[in-house]
Amino acid sequence: MALTALTIQFLQMLLVLALAPLLTGFVRMVKARLLRRKGPPLLQPYQDLLRLLGKHAVVAENASWLFRVAPYLIFGATWVAAALVPTFASGLIFSWSADLIGIIGLLATARFFLALAGMDVGTSFGGIGSSREMMIATLAEPAMLMIVFTLALIAGSTQLSVIAQVFAMDGVGLRVSLGLALVALILIALAENARIPVDNPATHLELTMVHEAMVLEYSGRHLAMIDLAAMLKLLLYVSLIGCVFVPWGIASPTSGPLGYILGLLLYPLKLVIGGVLLALFETSIAKMRVFRVPQFLGIALMLGFLGTLLLFVSRSF
Repeated sequence: MALTALTIQFLQMLLVLALAPLLTGFVRMVKARLLRRKGPPLLQPYQDLLRLLGKHAVVAENASWLFRVAPYLIFGATWVAAALVPTFASGLIFSWSADLIGIIGLLATARFFLALAGMDVGTSFGGIGSSREMMIATLAEPAMLMIVFTLALIAGSTQLSVIAQVFAMDGVGLRVSLGLALVALILIALAENARIPVDNPATHLELTMVHEAMVLEYSGRHLAMIDLAAMLKLLLYVSLIGCVFVPWGIASPTSGPLGYILGLLLYPLKLVIGGVLLALFETSIAKMRVFRVPQFLGIALMLGFLGTLLLFVSRSF
C-alpha cells in the first residue's frame, strides 16, 4: 500500500514536469492560430530546452556563486510547489505538506533567488527587473494570502487535498466570496507568470520587461532551468485553479484504479481549457503600462479581502 502511494506521488511529480513545456507550447500555438499565424510547433518548448541543455553556460567574470546556484534552487522550489498541487489525485503520501501557505512560501523563495541573481552581475536591466519583480510581489503575496483565508474559512483547512474534497461536494454551492477569490487568483496568476497585460513573454523590450530582464545574463543549462521553472509555474497556477474551483474528477484516497484513470484523463482536459482561455484573453487585450501594475494587483488584493470579509459577515448572522 505504501509502495503504491509512493508510486502515485512519483507519477504526479513526473507528470507536472512532462506537461509543463507542453502547456506553454499549446498556449503559444493557440495564440498563433488566433492571430492567423502559423506559429511554432506544439513541441517547440521541448526542443528549446534540449538545445539549451546541450550548450555551454557562459558566466560573467564578476558573477558570484549565487549566480550559478540560483537556477537550480529556482527550479527545485518551483518543481516541488507544482508537484504538491493535486492534479489527478488527492490525499497522496505527501499531501500533508501540500499546504497553500507552504506553496506560497516556496514560490516566494524562488522569486527571492531570481531577484538576487538578477542583481548579482550588476547590470542595469537586471536591477530594473528585480525591483519590478519585488514590487509585484509586495501586492501579489498579500492578495494570495487573502484568497487562502477565504478558502480556509469554507473548507476548514489550508491543505489542498482537503479543499479539493470539500469543494467537490454539493454542499458548498455557489458563493460570491468564491467568485471574488477566483477572479483575484486569475489576476495574480497573470502577474506572477509575466503574462499580458502585466508583461509580454514573447518580446524583449527593455523598458517594459520584468522576468526577461532578470535572466538576460543566463545561457545554456542555467537558462534551461529558469525557463523550465517558468513553465512549471504557469502549470502550477492552472492546476491550482482546476484543483480548487474545478475539483471534479480528482481521485480520492478511496478511489480505485478507475478513479485514477479518470483523473489522468480529465487533468489534461483542464489544462487544455485553461490554455485556450489564456490564449483568448491575451489576444484580446493589450499590455498595460508598468506604472499601472500596482492598480491591477490592488484590484486582486481588494477582491481577496472582500471575499474574506463577506464570509465573516455572513457567518455573523
